[in-house]
Amino acid sequence: MQSPAGPLRKVTWRAVALSAVVLLVTTACTATPLPTPTTTAPSAAPAPTATFNFGTGSEPMGFDPALVADTESYRVSRQVLEGLVTIDPVTSAPAPSLATKWTELDNGLGYSFDLRPDVKFQDGTAFDAAAVCTNFQRWYTLPPDIRGDGSATMFKQVFRGFADEPEYTIYQGCSVDGPLKVTLSLKVRLTDFLQALTLPAFAISSPAALTAGTANVLDEQFSGKKISRYAQHPVGTGPFTFTSATVGAVTMNAYPNYWGEKGEIKTLNFKTFDQPDTRFAALDEGSIDGFDPVTPGNFDKLIKNGKQVLQRDPFSVVYLGINQKIPVLADLKVREAIAGSIDKATLVSNYFIAGTAATAQFIPPKLSGFNNAVEGIPYDPAKAKAVLAASSYKGEELKFYYPTNAARPYLPLPEKVYAQIAANLTATGFNIKPVPIPWNEGYVPAVTGNEDHALSLLGWNGSYADPDNFVGPLFGSPTKLLGMDDPQLVSKITRARSIPDGPDRVAAYEAISKQLAATVPAVPLAFPISALALSSRVVFYPLSPVLNEVFNKVKLAPAPQ
Repeated sequence: MQSPAGPLRKVTWRAVALSAVVLLVTTACTATPLPTPTTTAPSAAPAPTATFNFGTGSEPMGFDPALVADTESYRVSRQVLEGLVTIDPVTSAPAPSLATKWTELDNGLGYSFDLRPDVKFQDGTAFDAAAVCTNFQRWYTLPPDIRGDGSATMFKQVFRGFADEPEYTIYQGCSVDGPLKVTLSLKVRLTDFLQALTLPAFAISSPAALTAGTANVLDEQFSGKKISRYAQHPVGTGPFTFTSATVGAVTMNAYPNYWGEKGEIKTLNFKTFDQPDTRFAALDEGSIDGFDPVTPGNFDKLIKNGKQVLQRDPFSVVYLGINQKIPVLADLKVREAIAGSIDKATLVSNYFIAGTAATAQFIPPKLSGFNNAVEGIPYDPAKAKAVLAASSYKGEELKFYYPTNAARPYLPLPEKVYAQIAANLTATGFNIKPVPIPWNEGYVPAVTGNEDHALSLLGWNGSYADPDNFVGPLFGSPTKLLGMDDPQLVSKITRARSIPDGPDRVAAYEAISKQLAATVPAVPLAFPISALALSSRVVFYPLSPVLNEVFNKVKLAPAPQ
């Protein structure tokens, strides 16, 4: 892996298809106001007519992105809801969306946004500055009974706290400066603030719909999770309106009054297939037009059957979580023995798409903060046994949580990955108790909402090109997932995210990477390559390493005459 040529690494995102290569180059973002892109007037384009069916590997957990952050929930909400800024598909810099331009104020302590005129929510109400502040006020004041400890919400991961946590939060407020002008204020500088606003969690909902759907009252159920009535039917400004959701299927339709490009798809259906073979069969027989994710076992079959396979460049990390609230796991030697027991090379070779790289770090090598000097703890069974023998571990049972009946872009075969890691740990001398939990029956709440798990298998898909997006959510504040108490590390991450882009910021994140490798609060396993499959009907798909894939951008081959 190469060293950075300057203070910031240039990030290159690549997508490989059978018949084409799409090159996406990512550079550092800028706070300079960007011009409004030229868009085709809605009346100039023909109305969408196509039906498009897309297969997914697991059920979404809900449709209120303020409260859920899983890949499949975001896949749906991206179609319906939009934020102030989006991600430029070529540069990855923040680009205009519901805001047409912005200005940095007070050396990063505030940002003034000019909002797009003549935009309406899908319920017919007007999008304006008051709507923006209503959403930010809702996120800031989320009550504890619906947010839990907040660790699973993007608002806390970005702003570090809510209104009732004044000692932690860096959010200052939102002010309406005119019908289409708004200012967001911070207590301290946040260098990646604009990039963070591209997260689906900061998409703007209709205030009227939030009220009508009692968005802060979780009195309904979906996919094993308590949700609000609003979360069953989100209302935004996006290219598709939410129609219905049942077990295994989500349907939406093109929004006829969308301000931007409507695209070719009139009806969009997401269908869940939790097994790789059923996803492959559905595509092969033509009942779906594509699916995500591709697993290693069906990669070659897809190619042999003439399907398109698009690979996203690695922008995620899969890891083994270690819960230090379990007394014996507070012993560094025990954590070192765990890390030294895992055969990452075999994991990557057997259970991930070719090109996936094993890693000892959480920050991908294409971002500033990846530290070339950090090698981590190598796989060494003999040494792992010796380290374990010298530790405080006396054969205590360790509950190992892992998801089943799901495939994630960062974890296509969770049961098999668990099985190998458990075998490695058992060979070293650990007493492992398997705790399989179906993804759709609350796996994420189980590992983030209680403290009885010892080990857990999870991953993180990057949402924007900044190192804080990888280390901040996992280590920037205390969580029940890892049960760690390291104020020094939290302080380092808090400081690093406020340093302006340049050599000092790079050095700060490199130091964080070094500390994480030395203290082993979790074991990074790999930077997975994810892939999706498409039928020949699709001539363009808006592939994105951060999964910013909105289906009004899909281009289809003309229907046969």
